[in-house]
Amino acid sequence: MSGFLRGTGVALATPFNKDGAIDFEGVTSLMEFCVNGKVEYLVVLGTTAESVTLTREEKKQLIAHIVKTNNKRLPLVIGVGGNNTAAVIEEIKEVDVSEFDAILSVTPMYNRPSQEGVYQHYKAINNEAPLPVLLYNVPSRTATNMTAETTLRLAQLDNIIGIKEATGDFTQVLKILKDRPKDFLVISGDDALALPAVVAGGDGVISVVGQGFPTEFSEMIRLGLAGEQKKAYEILFKLLPILEYAFEEGNPAGIKSVLKAKGICNDMLRLPLIRVSSGLEEKIKRFIQNNE
Repeated sequence: MSGFLRGTGVALATPFNKDGAIDFEGVTSLMEFCVNGKVEYLVVLGTTAESVTLTREEKKQLIAHIVKTNNKRLPLVIGVGGNNTAAVIEEIKEVDVSEFDAILSVTPMYNRPSQEGVYQHYKAINNEAPLPVLLYNVPSRTATNMTAETTLRLAQLDNIIGIKEATGDFTQVLKILKDRPKDFLVISGDDALALPAVVAGGDGVISVVGQGFPTEFSEMIRLGLAGEQKKAYEILFKLLPILEYAFEEGNPAGIKSVLKAKGICNDMLRLPLIRVSSGLEEKIKRFIQNNE
């Protein structure tokens, strides 16, 4: 059932015009670039989409545009998460998810629940969600790490099909891989660790940088899944500088600079996020020029 989420998914950025409005032409350009680059699926309204600065109406418009542009070509995953469990469930029920294949839901941020609180949060979502649910653990943003033990406990619930694991702690990834139930997906949320995770038995990645280099990134992960490690690592080593640059001054500022340099969309962000410095922009441009 969850096999369509093996490989490379990309957490789509939201292009903006200079007046701050959503750049729908840029959205289309980015989607076509990713589809043509042979990624396996698209993730909508994740952190990289600056979803916390989008209004409810903008989210509706963005969903409608992406669904129409995608035209059923690739599976779609929608991000719905927050630190108010009741509000998350209400949003899941309000949003039209009929064209989506799964929900990606981040661990609660800011209010720092205990592990039992995290478990009960996801259990409540599991009981109400109309689609399969992917857990999303990213303590660098939420200030709470969902432990491997909690993840494995949640993996027993019927509607929870996997996790996007972005702790940067490879030991934690290995613990989940060691004891996960059959068919429970372990998807890397760390671009630089995605290939090692796949080689260890993981199922792929939900990538930021992958939307800037969809052909290379998705091929790297496919090679890793196929056991062709040498070829896969050759691609990773080639991409390693841009993996650093893309996160040097925060996400999605870095990837938007990449997308601007590639002529896909501009690099506008919404406050409190700002564009990368001129020095980093030059490093990104130079890398792209030397690798095209």
